[in-house]
Amino acid sequence: MNLTQIKRIAAQILKVGETKIWINPEKTKEAKEAMTKEDVRGLIKEKIVLKRKENLQSRGAARILKEKKKKGRKKGKGKKTGTKKARAKKKESWMKNVRAQRKTLKKMKEEGIKTEIPYREIYNRIKGGYFKGKKYISALEKGGKKK
Repeated sequence: MNLTQIKRIAAQILKVGETKIWINPEKTKEAKEAMTKEDVRGLIKEKIVLKRKENLQSRGAARILKEKKKKGRKKGKGKKTGTKKARAKKKESWMKNVRAQRKTLKKMKEEGIKTEIPYREIYNRIKGGYFKGKKYISALEKGGKKK
């Protein structure tokens, strides 16, 4: 039997296309001696006829891109999709900010730092969204710099 017929039968057995079948070039003589489908199954068992690996997509470029992103590259305005609200939820960013401010205020109270405004009033101002961030609270220290 010629090699194209063997390839066709092997493709049928292995349930792949004929182009995915590889016949060992050193053992073509043994392969040509095959007469039946059972003989081709034997060749597959002996690893004379093999199914080629599926060609997977290369990950090299993806790895390089990942490294660059880890360094902080490729994250500019042009890469951003979705609105600011979609990327960072308004409520979550609010919670993060308020919790940080309250933690700073608590630390100031524990350290006994005197402020121009009473503790409770500052706390309520935080709740009301009066301060932009932590540094605006730490600027309230008596004798400290105002920002």
